[in-house]
Formats: sequence, C-alpha cells, structure tokens
Amino acid sequence: MASFKPTKIQVYPKLGEKVTQDTLYWKNYKAPVQIKEFGAITNIDFSPVAPHNFAVTAFTRVHIYGPFSQEPVKTFTRFKDTAYSGRFRSDGQLFVAGCEDSVVRLFDVSGKVALRMFKGHTKAVHVTDFTSDRYQILTGSDDYTCRLWDIPNATELTTYQEHTDYIRCGVTSKLNRDLFITGSYDHTLKVFDARADKSVMTMDHGQPVESLLLYPSEGLLISAGGRYVKVWDLLKGGQPLVSLKNHHKTVTCLCLSSNGQRLLSASLDRHVKVYNTTNYKVVHNFDYAASILSLALAPDDESIVVGMTNGILSIKHRKSLEESKEISGQQKRRPSYRVFVKGKNYVPKQDDYLVSKPVKQHLAKYDKQLKKFNVSKALDTRKPEITVAVIKELDRRGTLKNALAGRDEQGLSHLLNFLIGNMVDPRFAPVLVTAADMILDIYQSVIGQSPVVDRQLLRLQELLEREIDYQQDLVEVLGMLDTMFASSLPRKEVVTENTTGNKENMHLLYEEPYV
Repeated sequence: MASFKPTKIQVYPKLGEKVTQDTLYWKNYKAPVQIKEFGAITNIDFSPVAPHNFAVTAFTRVHIYGPFSQEPVKTFTRFKDTAYSGRFRSDGQLFVAGCEDSVVRLFDVSGKVALRMFKGHTKAVHVTDFTSDRYQILTGSDDYTCRLWDIPNATELTTYQEHTDYIRCGVTSKLNRDLFITGSYDHTLKVFDARADKSVMTMDHGQPVESLLLYPSEGLLISAGGRYVKVWDLLKGGQPLVSLKNHHKTVTCLCLSSNGQRLLSASLDRHVKVYNTTNYKVVHNFDYAASILSLALAPDDESIVVGMTNGILSIKHRKSLEESKEISGQQKRRPSYRVFVKGKNYVPKQDDYLVSKPVKQHLAKYDKQLKKFNVSKALDTRKPEITVAVIKELDRRGTLKNALAGRDEQGLSHLLNFLIGNMVDPRFAPVLVTAADMILDIYQSVIGQSPVVDRQLLRLQELLEREIDYQQDLVEVLGMLDTMFASSLPRKEVVTENTTGNKENMHLLYEEPYV
C-alpha cells in the first residue's frame, strides 16, 4: 500500500522588513531588565546631572535607581497615601512629589526627611515641577487649581483656578521662570504667565489631556490625550500644526530623544511609538507586556525606562560598541563546509550488513484530516497559504464541492470571512475565485434566511465591484502609458529598394527599444 503524500504548500515570496537607520538605532538595546514595584508606576524622571539616576513614583513610595542598578539606591517613603509626579530639580539636589493627601513634599536627594511641606490644595496633587530659577515650584491638583510656591519661605505665591476639571499634567518653561503650561481633563491647555492674573493662551485638545511636552526651543508644544498626539505652535498663538492618531487606546506619556529629532509616545495599548519630528511619521515601534503609564529616556538615549500598570519597571540599556560588534560577528558565523559533506563519500564494504530504520511520517493536522477523508474539516485552517493549498488539492481530487457543502451558518460565515479577507490578494485570487463560485452555487437557495450571511455576501459583492473598478482604472492607465512611451520614442527612416533597384523611403517606423 502506497504511503500518503502530504499536501504541498506553495511558498510565496515574503516582503522583507525595511531596514532604516532608525530601525538599527532603536533596536540596538539589550534585553529589558524588569523590576517589580509595589503598585502602578505613574511617573519616571531622570536626574539632569551625572550619573543620571532616575526616580520611579509608584504607590506610596519613590525609588531612586542608579543607571545600571537593579536595587534602589534611595527610597522616599514619607507619604501617607499614593505619591505622584516625582521630579528632580535642574541641579539634581532637590526632589519634589505630590500626593493623594493634597500635600506637596520637597526632599533633599541626600536626605530622607522632607525639607518642606506645602499645604494649600484640597485634593490630590498630580502635577509638580520646578521653575527655571530653581526657587519656585509649580503644582496642579484635582481641586481644579494650579499654584506657584516659594521654596525658601515655604509660602504660596499665586493661585489660578481657570480649569473646570482635574489638572493631570503641566510643564514649566526652561527659558522663562514666569511661564508654565497646564493640561486638564476639561480638554484644554492653558499657558500662564506668573506676572499676569489669568492665563494668556488657551488651546482645546478635544480629549482629556494626559501629558504635555515642550520642545527645547519652546516654540512648539506637544499634548497627548485620548488617542491623539497634537503639536501646537506657541509663536502663532497656539495654532494647531499636526494631529497624530497612531495608538488604539489612550496616550499616557510623551518623551523627546536627546537630540530632539525623535518624539516618543506611550499608550495603554502597550505600544511605544517613535516619530520623526520633521514629518511626524512613525519610524519605529516598541511592544510591552502591559499598559504603559510612564516613559523616560536617559541622556544620549542610553536607556529607555517604561513603567506599567501591573507594577513592572522595564529598563532597556543601549549596547556598547564592543557588544554590537560581537553580536554581529556571531550572526555571520555559519557551520563549516565539512559538516555538510561528512559521510557522503562513504562506500559500504562487502561484508557490511545494512540495518534499515523505518521512518515515521509526521503529518500536519490538515493532512491527517485529508487522509481520513474528512475534507470539510481539512479546510478549517488559519493560515491563508495552507487553506489555499488544501483547496487546490481538493479541487484536484474533485472533492472540493463536498468540502464546501453541508455547512451551518457559523461554518459558512467562516468561509465567507476568509474569502473577504483574501479574495483580492493576487497570490490567492485564481484559486479562491473557483471556490467562491462553488459556494454561491451551493448556497444560493439559503440566501435571505440568515442576516449574518447576507451581510457578508453584500460585503463580498462590494469588494469585488471595487476591485473590478481598480482593475479597469489600471488598464486605462496602462493604455495611457503605452501611448506616452510610443510618442516619446525616436523615429527612424527605413530605406528600401524598389523593383528597379532604386532606393526610396517607404515609411517612417518607430525605433523599438532593446529590452
């Protein structure tokens, strides 16, 4: 009895991933180091001074990690409730954080006890930052107010109550100590000048604002909220420049690369997108295991630190030049030639006894079904390449009609979904057109009995009509191109002899290009 011949799956050419300079740059990181924190990580901030430690705000604690340490080098635990927005001052010596208990605490990085406690807010403080002169602190709270505090005197300087919902993000100007910007869940961004009694500029983001970021030149402002990342021109009165919608869920944080030429956005959809700030196109993408709440880049992009909702802190360090060379060298190594030819030239001797070992045939699931003549079940595969190969095999055997017939509403819906998804693919179209024709012949009597099947048939019809229109347009374009090419070719005289032996010009011909 002959053995079963497995179905031959045609191998289609794959489009390789386009390798760009951004791909090489952002892929040049080691495997992530993961650290478990006590709760969701709401903020990460790098110290501006070497060795660039970073502060991680999670639950009722703020941990400070060294650039390569997996254990905190410093911990602040003097919070009665959840801490928020831990930020370093520009000299790296002071540290400020808000809290759910409405108190803002100022710490010396080398100490443990709070140097100052600023009380005045009535609800949780989610926004804290230092002004550029280092002597004032900006805070934003769920009580709809943002305030400026004087550090030496521990007093409140100014209060603004213009937002109508929670203030969840804010940023201070590094060029002017009096300017700062806040973002709120009332969908607005407000630019304040401490010398004025009210805001000097208001912009509508259209969604609850989660994060703000100023360009180093401070002429452009980036806001994130909902699924949108928007860029505003502050020099033109807050005119919107770009609106990006590349995430599937709420964008929670923003970050700029060290040279300011790449923008990073992180979202609850577990992705970090990298944009080119020239044209705002996505140039790279990072995937993570859980929803992302916080993101920070070390100076010179040496580390990418991400905080997630499940309390996992992910740290990716850039590979050194030696490590990159070593890895590339390992990738280039291949087995030597003698490994492949070993034993090929061996000739058995006359007295040798050959012991043959039966080779067990391993069949794929669809081949097992075909071997058992379960032709209907053999079609239920996920990969389109396999499904198309099985359809070709069943058509060759003459049992394709039997495999397609006798299906219930769910089975027929599954087949129609497959056709809708792959019918216009030029790799599969020749095979699937035959299958679609058979399905319509078999199930034409049940049309109108199932609203699900009817909707799918209408979608299939619209898809085919649209594809036919595309094909007709392409044929017209090809005709136009042929005419253009023909008219642009140089003309050449063809000289022929008549019956009397005289030469004459018979006609003009187009000189055909050599292909």
